[in-house]
Amino acid sequence: MKDYRFNTKCVQGVYEPKNGEPRVMPIVQSTTYKYESSEQMGKLFDLEESGYFYTRLANPTCDYTAGKIAQLEGGVGGMLTSSGQAASFYSVFNICRSGDHLISTSAIYGGTFNLFDVTLRQMGIDVTFVSPDSTEEELMAAFKPNTKAVFAESLSNPSLVVLDIELFAKCAHANGVPLIVDNTFPTPVNCRPLEHGADIVVHSTTKYLDGHATALGGVVVDGGKFDWMANADKFPGLTQPDESYHGMVYAKDCGNAAYITKATAHLMRDLGSMQSPNNAFLLNLGLETVFLRVKRHCENALAVAKYLEAHEKITWVNYPGLESNKYYDLAKKYMPDGTCGVVSFGIKGGREAATKFMDSLKLAAIVTHVADARTCVLHPASTTHRQLSDKQLEEAGVGSDLIRFSVGIEDVADIIEDIEQALAQA
Repeated sequence: MKDYRFNTKCVQGVYEPKNGEPRVMPIVQSTTYKYESSEQMGKLFDLEESGYFYTRLANPTCDYTAGKIAQLEGGVGGMLTSSGQAASFYSVFNICRSGDHLISTSAIYGGTFNLFDVTLRQMGIDVTFVSPDSTEEELMAAFKPNTKAVFAESLSNPSLVVLDIELFAKCAHANGVPLIVDNTFPTPVNCRPLEHGADIVVHSTTKYLDGHATALGGVVVDGGKFDWMANADKFPGLTQPDESYHGMVYAKDCGNAAYITKATAHLMRDLGSMQSPNNAFLLNLGLETVFLRVKRHCENALAVAKYLEAHEKITWVNYPGLESNKYYDLAKKYMPDGTCGVVSFGIKGGREAATKFMDSLKLAAIVTHVADARTCVLHPASTTHRQLSDKQLEEAGVGSDLIRFSVGIEDVADIIEDIEQALAQA
């Protein structure tokens, strides 16, 4: 395929129908695939040939969609998962094992924080949480001899901290480990972490990439540039023979796609969590318009943020697109065309006023979800982040008064009118 521009890739990337084939990417709703000989099947199982034999490992619909996201991010390959949470887990567990150490920023989605702080520790993987605003000296001090990766969100959910990707990549690489970036909120429309030194990108595709709150999903994208063999002792899973695949050494036998090949052939084979073909089809429909929707989300969110900033009942507003925001300069560096559609703010009167405000909204719905076409609202401290202690909430930048307002693509005048009438009752 010609190297088309970004927007064209969103619409027509990867899937290229031949003469007489479906114009729209088809749903291949089959668990298995037929072959003429056992020899052919054996070569597929040995990874000697490419093809499909069981949908848990690979499926045409899923591969087309994962390939399109990898193309948009500038990676060499991608793997769809059943949820964003699964993508975060696989991205880390692909290179970490019991006895290893992970560094993560504290300002991450509450579910990811709990995954790292509780479940990974139960699996024997130690985790150190650092401030996303860490200086180079502070970040370097967090590394240990057994550190295997650094994890961060490009734009944190819901605290909206903009990560200095280049700084975190520099420190990770100085210690011989990759930087994994969750790019869910900006999407590749607004930010491409691989271009700034990140090595692996993950998304909850449930959010803006799908965009319509129809299908759970996640994706892991391999940037293909990290030199695993140069750090062979740290990553035996990639640099030593995998006896479950006849002694294959991924870093030698799979070129620059070693990481994503291992994630698919090993983790997805053993753990499951594959995204369904039907969900992948719905996700691809979202990808075809993501460049249009994200632009509208950002325009609307900036207008809402400016309205809130001038309102007497609002105590504070956090949106990186505002010139008054502490992350405005970083946002312009890494996300020059916009950040996302999420605005967080506080109301005079604290939690009681916040509850009254949310209950009074008519257009915006109170839902757990975020980042889809419809405007929605949530109080993270009592929902998505309720498992965190007060200290952890503070470290994550999620105060008890924080309202996460996900601005949709409706007419912004209607959104602001809804906010106005609800504030009048708060």
